[in-house]
Amino acid sequence: MGIPYGKQFITTEDIKAVSDVLKSDYLTQGPVINEFEKKFADYCNAKYAIAVSNGTAGLHLATLALNINEDEYVISSSITFVASANCVTYCHGNVIFADINPQTLLIDPLSIQKIFDTHKDKKIVGIITVNFAGKVVQLDKIKEIAEQQNCWIIEDACHSPGGYFIDENNNKHLSGNGIFADLSIFSFHPVKHIATGEGGMITTNNEKLYKSLLELRTHGITRESSKFINSIDFVSGNSSLKYNNYSWWYMEMQSLGYNYRLTDFQAALGISQLKRADEGLLKRKYFAKKYISELTGTTGIIYIPTFDEGNAYHLLVVQVEKRRELYEFLKENEVYSQIHYFPVHLMPYYQEKGWKVGDLPNAEKYYCECISLPIYPTLTEEEFNIIINLIKEFYTKN
Repeated sequence: MGIPYGKQFITTEDIKAVSDVLKSDYLTQGPVINEFEKKFADYCNAKYAIAVSNGTAGLHLATLALNINEDEYVISSSITFVASANCVTYCHGNVIFADINPQTLLIDPLSIQKIFDTHKDKKIVGIITVNFAGKVVQLDKIKEIAEQQNCWIIEDACHSPGGYFIDENNNKHLSGNGIFADLSIFSFHPVKHIATGEGGMITTNNEKLYKSLLELRTHGITRESSKFINSIDFVSGNSSLKYNNYSWWYMEMQSLGYNYRLTDFQAALGISQLKRADEGLLKRKYFAKKYISELTGTTGIIYIPTFDEGNAYHLLVVQVEKRRELYEFLKENEVYSQIHYFPVHLMPYYQEKGWKVGDLPNAEKYYCECISLPIYPTLTEEEFNIIINLIKEFYTKN
């Protein structure tokens, strides 16, 4: 099979957790989901967590809960998976892409401020930050801009459970803690820190948004009688339905929601994986530090970030010369790197909306040089040495 860029880690304990739920009375909408939500909220130091079917669903629900419409604009990064921007267009809103800081590879606060300064004619209502590769955005700086502009913040934290940033007062702020971002989104795809097959989580400290998300996750339906809107009798022929005499089966769809629920057996896997989250994070940091040590100063390596203890290292990204040739060389030797990401603003869909080459020079330059090297908790020392030796061999010969 070779060495992939990312890989899930499933143990016998994980399998037992799933098996126990499969033997229980609930496969979905049962008690394990609530347990997972509570434990994940505690992990992030957030008040509330809402489990969803995947990270993209989480982003979509977040934008729905914030009531984006076709007259509004949202700022997002171009170096991310397309879902970070698409969630806005799902709600008929408009995306303005900000450039990245070439040193952090994260959305640049200076670029955000420039957008506000040059687009005063547009109703910009929010900012979607992206913790690309696992490095957490300095949200306190973004929050200052957001408050000045009366905007909300969604933190795309799909790469960064367990990651954190340090503020100017040396305080540690976990990704998803709800202090700076109105909503934070996580993904449980197999190559992520916590794997549930597919799955995701939204965290928030906002009770109103939390309750809205619970309904939007399940078709916009509520079963809480105190919220019911229907209150008059309905008569059809000889039959009558008295809304003021609600039965236990009655429910109301009060908004247009979606079926974005997680199953109980996925939640069971998530709980089991969450127990090992810190252990996996330590292994990722261990190999990130080794990569940085081995590759710093190596011929052909244009840029490698300094080690950051707060980085969750979902990816280990470097910028290199002869990127295509290196990628092919590694592949020939059964080391499967990956390229993260093609700038979203240059996807054909967004080019049709007016975006073009040259609009975000830092993001575009980064894409031409980036490559993601294998990093995951079960990576072995032998596999790591193979990767390093192949990279050095390639640049010695080229």
